[in-house]
Amino acid sequence: MATAARFGAASTVLPALLYEMAEAKGEISKAMIAQAAAVAGLEFDDQQQQMMLDDLKARLKAYEAIHELHLANSVSPALVFNPVLPGMKFDSGKRPMRMSRIAPGEAPKNIEDVAFYSVRQLSDLVRRRKVSSAALTDMYLERLKRYDPLLKFVITLTEERARAQAREADKDLASGKYRGPLHGLPWGAKDLLAVKGYRTTWGAGGFEEQTIDEDATVVKRLDAAGAVLVAKLTLGALAMGDVWFGGMTRNPWKPEQGSSGSSAGPASATAAGCVAFAIGSETLGSISSPSTRCGATGLRPTFGRVPRTGAMALVWSMDKLGPICRVVEDCALVLDAIHGPDTLDASVHDISFNWDAGLDIHKLRIGYAREEFEHKPPEEEEKPEQKALRLDYIKLDHDGLEVLQKKMGIDLIPVELPKLPFQAMRPILFAEAAAAFDELTRSGRDKLLTAQGPNDWPNAFRGARFIPAVEYINANRARTLGMQRMAEIFQQVDVLVAPTLSTQLLITNLTGHPALILPNGFREDGTPVSLTFLGNLFAEDKLLAVARAYQEATDFHRKRPKLEAGKS
Repeated sequence: MATAARFGAASTVLPALLYEMAEAKGEISKAMIAQAAAVAGLEFDDQQQQMMLDDLKARLKAYEAIHELHLANSVSPALVFNPVLPGMKFDSGKRPMRMSRIAPGEAPKNIEDVAFYSVRQLSDLVRRRKVSSAALTDMYLERLKRYDPLLKFVITLTEERARAQAREADKDLASGKYRGPLHGLPWGAKDLLAVKGYRTTWGAGGFEEQTIDEDATVVKRLDAAGAVLVAKLTLGALAMGDVWFGGMTRNPWKPEQGSSGSSAGPASATAAGCVAFAIGSETLGSISSPSTRCGATGLRPTFGRVPRTGAMALVWSMDKLGPICRVVEDCALVLDAIHGPDTLDASVHDISFNWDAGLDIHKLRIGYAREEFEHKPPEEEEKPEQKALRLDYIKLDHDGLEVLQKKMGIDLIPVELPKLPFQAMRPILFAEAAAAFDELTRSGRDKLLTAQGPNDWPNAFRGARFIPAVEYINANRARTLGMQRMAEIFQQVDVLVAPTLSTQLLITNLTGHPALILPNGFREDGTPVSLTFLGNLFAEDKLLAVARAYQEATDFHRKRPKLEAGKS
């Protein structure tokens, strides 16, 4: 019951508890109903128990019939989450992309001189044939091999595929066929994206040799854009944390520290200059947290912006795919290539994304989450190192507000985030995740996962079986209230600034709003911190424009970690 209590479900576990008891003893009885009711804080008399008995027995048979289907992870529920409320309208017109202007670069004397270049810089070199896709691919493959022993960010190198794609990209360019700003650029995929001919491990013990005979939609779209897949990168097992079956992925700024997760490899490899960009995913912090830890720039798009076809499902109503890059504009260029419906992911909307690097941000209303910047001291007593960490964040967050107000001349609008029990909605995540891996739990193969602590997936999946359908639905009804409150906020502002690791993280992952996470300074130990910019649904263009202006007003994204190769 302690596990159920942690998920906020302790008072309503009657159906699941009955099922567990019946599985153990082979048949349900009135005594079991009474015991389960007592645990749930309910009481039924003998007549009520008798009336319930036949119906509950029938339900158990129905559950077993569903289990016999052996539902694959790729089978989604018939119900589809939609963050769009009635009456909302969005821009449906497609306009030409307007990238920033950059000074033309020259061919590098040493190819590794461009390892940390942005997508925008690299694309200009490739387009003007100052550097070939083959040379970039060789360089990034070599860096991946050199630094993987230290950072542990690679699950599988896609070397043969990459070299073939690079040759094709160079051939196309020589014949005058240019596919756009990602043409010829090497990238890495979080290893929950299926790629034909290569294993897709989900970072999890028991799935080390799994293969899925398809290319994820995002992979197909990046292929079409001319990008070159060089590696399938690590994720914490089944998209939790930075520990996978091969070890712990490391932070390039402090290799003795984990890179955070679950997009552990994409953030680490991008920050270490080992790919031009990467694709990660977020359900609740999996782009935000590793981008923060590794000093990368990550975009979590609006829920329903990017198709998840061919990606591991964890929480159907919260999973999102997005780019992890070195600068904000890179995120815009990647999003332009991967967004839009694919006819297979029913959650994706056909809403335009129009990137304009010249958008005048001073015509936008920019707010800040006032209470989130207060960083109230925790009620429990802090250890000295925890207090120092919190104070570092306070200072750097407030420095960010000062840049916006004094350096950029923005009159920030104070905003209060909704006051609703968002923590009580977390059972949505656990219930869906447990369903996505139901057979793993029932078969006992969850014991093969590397992490087995009280906060790891095996225990979470088991505990989630105590969340009743009624409470899952009620949590989603409360979620609708949160969506309505956030819609009211974005009637007041176009973009909202907030600390990354604050209540906004849970709120906006539940409501489906997009977020851009960028470096915002360094703590005393030399590790990065971040700031988050939030946007209205499907308004990534405005969100990215403001975040890019902020990034250009600072220089944190230009810092580079000092790496020593070959150590582990």
